[in-house]
Amino acid sequence: MSAWNDKHFLISMKTVLGKSCSDHSGFSLAEVLAALTIGAMILVAVLGIYSGVEGAAGAITRKLDSSRLPSEVLQRIAEDLDRIIAPVSDAKAADTKITIENKLINLYPSARLTIVRTIYDSKDKKQTFEEIVWQANYDFDTDSLILYRSQSGMGVEDKLLDAERASWEKDYSFVPICRGVTFFKVQVPKGEDFEDSWTGDSLPPGVVVTISFGEPFKTVTGPLDVPEEAKITRTIAVDRTRKIKFRFAKQVTPEEGEEEQEDEDEEEGEEEEVETGDLSRTLRDSNE
Repeated sequence: MSAWNDKHFLISMKTVLGKSCSDHSGFSLAEVLAALTIGAMILVAVLGIYSGVEGAAGAITRKLDSSRLPSEVLQRIAEDLDRIIAPVSDAKAADTKITIENKLINLYPSARLTIVRTIYDSKDKKQTFEEIVWQANYDFDTDSLILYRSQSGMGVEDKLLDAERASWEKDYSFVPICRGVTFFKVQVPKGEDFEDSWTGDSLPPGVVVTISFGEPFKTVTGPLDVPEEAKITRTIAVDRTRKIKFRFAKQVTPEEGEEEQEDEDEEEGEEEEVETGDLSRTLRDSNE
């Protein structure tokens, strides 16, 4: 009896162990390969989307940075003009002169803008109160232009820093503002045209400054140029307090506009009748 129980116990244990092992069996090779393939496809898709978004964000950032630096430079030039130029009421106490010169440096369009403000001392002698110079020079390292700014005169820009400057630094007042400039031009508007130089004692009505960091190309005539879409231009009014001549435009109602149009049509009809009468008389005279 005991032997039969032992045999039955062993058979039951084998059955239980067999079911347990069969329940905890691993994935097959085909299932593992299918899971890896699907995971790889999802990962490639996610990386592609991330790469595209990162590239678009980088392009937008570069576009913003490319226009930010020229805008900052043009804003600084406008601030110099607004700050140095004396109002009309102070014309007897201070004089301001602007000098503009454009030229080619190693085929690159370059310019020099000089703003000088002079005052009269107690002895009625003219002295330079402040002088600011913007100019671009050729950079051999980058094969482009470097934009410099110089500030000198009695009105120092920073008294604390200027007092600590060495003697050789005082003699060389030009400070590099930015590198990689490929186009820098300063002009004076004159009607629909522009003047590339200004040396008169009177102030120009405005200053048009154009700067670019775009890729240059050689023109047919020889000098280098950049595409128009790569140029950043700003028109700066020299004296915003000047008297501007203007007149009020007559406000015309729709009814008045129709009446004026009818009058113009009648005048044109009368002119045509006169011309027709003159022509008929001429033909009659020629026939006679």
